[in-house]
Amino acid sequence: MLNSVDADDYMTDNPVIFSPETDIYEAIQILVERRVTGGTVLNAQGEVVGIVSELDCLKAVIQTGYYGEGGGTVSDFMFAGNIQFMDDHANIVDAAQKLLASGRRRMPVRKDGKFLGQVSARSLLMAFVAAVNRTGD
Repeated sequence: MLNSVDADDYMTDNPVIFSPETDIYEAIQILVERRVTGGTVLNAQGEVVGIVSELDCLKAVIQTGYYGEGGGTVSDFMFAGNIQFMDDHANIVDAAQKLLASGRRRMPVRKDGKFLGQVSARSLLMAFVAAVNRTGD
């Protein structure tokens, strides 16, 4: 059942995105307003260069509150290491396993090098609920 549900069917194709130059406090404001736990960071060419999460943003808060040094840009706090990408046609089970293995809550999706959107733990849970409800009809 779940192996037939493609993750890209539940991919967020309009996720929160930031540029590396976005002020970190502006990013925090946007995450809070949109009620999301993070966003994808794209450079001027539209390429994924990082991911910024609530936990990354908390680093900025700690620097301000504890060390008295505040501010910076998204690029100062984002995860920019070995960014993993979700296959655009991964089934929901494979997508969930990839998220779990990465330890991240979201993963960008790209096709032919172009950013398409992102798959998040929440979107996969929504896919699961929808699949279960369809089989119960």
